[in-house]
Amino acid sequence: LLAFVTFVCFAASHSHGAYTALAAMETAITALFLLLYLLKLDKKMRCLFWPLADIFNSVIAALFLFIVCLFAIILKANDGTLAGGVLGLLLLVLCVADAVVLSKKISLDGPRRRTTP
Repeated sequence: LLAFVTFVCFAASHSHGAYTALAAMETAITALFLLLYLLKLDKKMRCLFWPLADIFNSVIAALFLFIVCLFAIILKANDGTLAGGVLGLLLLVLCVADAVVLSKKISLDGPRRRTTP
Protein backbone atom coordinates (compact mmCIF):
# COMPACT_ATOMS: atom_id res chain seq x y z
CA LEU A 1 0.00 0.00 0.00
CA LEU A 2 2.85 2.36 0.82
CA ALA A 3 4.49 1.65 -2.54
CA PHE A 4 1.23 2.53 -4.28
CA VAL A 5 0.88 5.79 -2.35
CA THR A 6 4.49 6.64 -3.23
CA PHE A 7 3.69 5.94 -6.88
CA VAL A 8 0.61 8.17 -6.74
CA CYS A 9 2.62 11.02 -5.18
CA PHE A 10 5.29 10.82 -7.86
CA ALA A 11 2.76 10.45 -10.68
CA ALA A 12 0.53 13.30 -9.48
CA SER A 13 3.44 15.69 -9.13
CA HIS A 14 4.65 14.98 -12.70
CA SER A 15 8.11 14.24 -11.34
CA HIS A 16 10.95 12.56 -13.19
CA GLY A 17 10.09 9.29 -14.92
CA ALA A 18 12.63 7.28 -12.90
CA TYR A 19 10.87 8.12 -9.64
CA THR A 20 7.49 7.06 -10.99
CA ALA A 21 8.82 3.94 -12.71
CA LEU A 22 10.59 2.68 -9.58
CA ALA A 23 7.51 3.16 -7.41
CA ALA A 24 5.29 1.49 -10.03
CA MET A 25 7.65 -1.48 -10.39
CA GLU A 26 7.88 -1.96 -6.64
CA THR A 27 4.08 -1.83 -6.37
CA ALA A 28 3.69 -4.44 -9.11
CA ILE A 29 6.39 -6.78 -7.77
CA THR A 30 5.02 -6.58 -4.23
CA ALA A 31 1.50 -7.31 -5.50
CA LEU A 32 2.79 -10.31 -7.47
CA PHE A 33 4.59 -11.73 -4.43
CA LEU A 34 1.45 -11.18 -2.34
CA LEU A 35 -0.63 -13.03 -4.93
CA LEU A 36 1.96 -15.81 -5.07
CA TYR A 37 1.76 -16.38 -1.33
CA LEU A 38 -2.03 -15.91 -1.05
CA LEU A 39 -2.78 -18.45 -3.78
CA LYS A 40 -0.11 -20.78 -2.35
CA LEU A 41 1.60 -20.95 -5.72
CA ASP A 42 4.98 -21.04 -3.99
CA LYS A 43 4.20 -24.61 -2.89
CA LYS A 44 3.12 -25.66 -6.39
CA MET A 45 6.01 -24.02 -8.25
CA ARG A 46 9.00 -25.54 -6.54
CA CYS A 47 11.53 -24.61 -9.23
CA LEU A 48 12.55 -21.55 -7.20
CA PHE A 49 13.11 -20.97 -3.50
CA TRP A 50 10.56 -18.15 -3.21
CA PRO A 51 11.52 -16.71 0.21
CA LEU A 52 15.06 -16.22 -1.04
CA ALA A 53 13.73 -14.51 -4.17
CA ASP A 54 11.63 -12.27 -1.92
CA ILE A 55 14.70 -11.37 0.15
CA PHE A 56 16.64 -10.61 -3.02
CA ASN A 57 13.79 -8.38 -4.23
CA SER A 58 13.66 -6.53 -0.92
CA VAL A 59 17.40 -5.85 -0.85
CA ILE A 60 17.54 -4.64 -4.46
CA ALA A 61 14.41 -2.51 -3.96
CA ALA A 62 15.90 -0.98 -0.80
CA LEU A 63 19.07 -0.08 -2.68
CA PHE A 64 17.20 1.56 -5.56
CA LEU A 65 14.73 3.28 -3.24
CA PHE A 66 17.59 4.75 -1.21
CA ILE A 67 19.21 6.27 -4.28
CA VAL A 68 16.08 7.52 -6.03
CA CYS A 69 14.27 8.84 -2.96
CA LEU A 70 17.38 10.61 -1.73
CA PHE A 71 17.58 12.39 -5.08
CA ALA A 72 13.87 13.20 -4.90
CA ILE A 73 14.28 14.76 -1.46
CA ILE A 74 17.46 16.66 -2.33
CA LEU A 75 16.12 18.06 -5.62
CA LYS A 76 12.50 18.50 -4.33
CA ALA A 77 11.06 19.90 -7.55
CA ASN A 78 7.66 20.32 -5.84
CA ASP A 79 5.72 19.15 -2.78
CA GLY A 80 4.52 15.93 -4.43
CA THR A 81 8.07 14.88 -5.22
CA LEU A 82 9.15 15.65 -1.67
CA ALA A 83 6.21 13.66 -0.24
CA GLY A 84 6.97 10.76 -2.59
CA GLY A 85 10.62 10.82 -1.52
CA VAL A 86 9.74 10.73 2.17
CA LEU A 87 7.21 7.92 1.65
CA GLY A 88 9.80 6.10 -0.45
CA LEU A 89 12.25 6.25 2.43
CA LEU A 90 9.57 4.78 4.69
CA LEU A 91 9.12 2.05 2.09
CA LEU A 92 12.88 1.52 2.21
CA VAL A 93 12.64 0.84 5.95
CA LEU A 94 9.84 -1.67 5.31
CA CYS A 95 11.90 -3.41 2.61
CA VAL A 96 14.87 -3.76 4.95
CA ALA A 97 12.61 -5.04 7.74
CA ASP A 98 11.06 -7.54 5.31
CA ALA A 99 14.49 -8.81 4.29
CA VAL A 100 15.62 -9.16 7.91
CA VAL A 101 12.46 -10.95 9.06
CA LEU A 102 12.50 -13.34 6.10
CA SER A 103 16.20 -14.11 6.49
CA LYS A 104 15.65 -15.00 10.15
CA LYS A 105 12.61 -17.10 9.27
CA ILE A 106 14.21 -19.35 6.65
CA SER A 107 16.94 -21.89 7.20
CA LEU A 108 19.04 -23.09 4.30
CA ASP A 109 20.88 -25.88 6.09
CA GLY A 110 17.99 -27.69 7.78
CA PRO A 111 15.81 -30.36 6.21
CA ARG A 112 12.60 -29.24 4.60
CA ARG A 113 9.45 -30.72 6.04
CA ARG A 114 6.45 -31.40 3.89
CA THR A 115 3.01 -30.61 5.20
CA THR A 116 1.24 -33.28 3.18
CA PRO A 117 0.03 -36.30 5.20
